[in-house]
Amino acid sequence: MTATCRGWAAPSPPRAAGIPVIYVTVGFRPGHPEISARNRSFAAIASADRFTAADPAAGIHPAVAPAAEDPVVTKRRVSAFAGSDLDVLLRGLGAGTLVLAGIATSGVVLSTLRQAADLDYRLVVLADACLDADPEVHRVLIEKVFPRQADVPTVDEWAAQAG
Repeated sequence: MTATCRGWAAPSPPRAAGIPVIYVTVGFRPGHPEISARNRSFAAIASADRFTAADPAAGIHPAVAPAAEDPVVTKRRVSAFAGSDLDVLLRGLGAGTLVLAGIATSGVVLSTLRQAADLDYRLVVLADACLDADPEVHRVLIEKVFPRQADVPTVDEWAAQAG
């Protein structure tokens, strides 16, 4: 999984190198029937009526919009794998390595990294293409936790290596 990162002009380095780019969004049906009141993370989303097709803030920002050939996966939980068809799509593409970028480092990126590691994917986390509301949590994850399961280069380092 790769996301278009800031500063990349079309075609982005992944596409130019023949690497598929997959976007993962979070989305729910009207009324949020997928969200249990016991789920602390998502109960506030349901009560605010967020991340449905009617929510304009739930879309992908035009500056990083998918190209026509880029699959868009909708997830229903924090991990990009939970409640989505991401693993089926990746296996269909023959993916062995995932390059992760996203918001939030302590949420989506961490949860997706852990599940992807359990699914035996080789992992890369783009250190400067992730963001967390807490800079110290971001730093600890990028510098101490993620390197146990992934390579953690910057966007420029990865793009130079990917070629």
